[in-house]
Amino acid sequence: MPAMIRVFIGFDAAETVAFHVLSHSIHRHATEPVSVSPVMLSQLGKVFTRERVPMQSTDFAFSRFLVPHLAGYEGWAIFMDCDMLVRADIAGLWAKRDERYAVQVVKHNHVPQEQTKFLGAVQTKYEKKNWSSVMLLNCGRCKALTPEFVNTATGLQLHQFKWLGDDNLIGEIPTAWNHLVGHDPYRDDAALVHFTVGGPWFKEYEGSDYAGEWFRERDLVLESQQRVRIAAEAGKK
Repeated sequence: MPAMIRVFIGFDAAETVAFHVLSHSIHRHATEPVSVSPVMLSQLGKVFTRERVPMQSTDFAFSRFLVPHLAGYEGWAIFMDCDMLVRADIAGLWAKRDERYAVQVVKHNHVPQEQTKFLGAVQTKYEKKNWSSVMLLNCGRCKALTPEFVNTATGLQLHQFKWLGDDNLIGEIPTAWNHLVGHDPYRDDAALVHFTVGGPWFKEYEGSDYAGEWFRERDLVLESQQRVRIAAEAGKK
């Protein structure tokens, strides 16, 4: 029996629908057992005490770094932002685990051109931008990420992986597993698309690349069989 694939998704009440659609897309494409958990502040009151700051665009901007702690600093886990859609088998990403590294990411060279993003949030610019939006975490090698450190470290210390002390501990995963919608050219083989500026659940971004796929996935989340429809379909046979 393969080890359970552990996925943690950042949760923000302003984008509740995004979490559920992403979770569904993971499960729908998966060929191995998957556990999906929200990184949700209402569940973290005993360990996450950091106050929200104006530059944060989401609730999980910093709480994402608690994933190794939540996993007991054992085994591997995947973290991803909620503003994403998985289009391929998550087992493909899980298979990229490499014990040489403490964390593996898509190493974007991303310099945003826009000044603001969804809900008017300020678009920040810094080295290693978006690297932490999808992380394959070797939890036993991330013990520096204690609740105390996550609650007090600067944003750059966390998002630029300064807690590792050595960039050689940051491995790479294929760009298909964190495709930046609106920045990267459209590609059919994108395994995970990231609506980093704003997703189609916001009116302003309904025309984004892959928006049609996101809406179809949302409709599948809302799907339920009805007796009237079942009877009608049976009558056609």
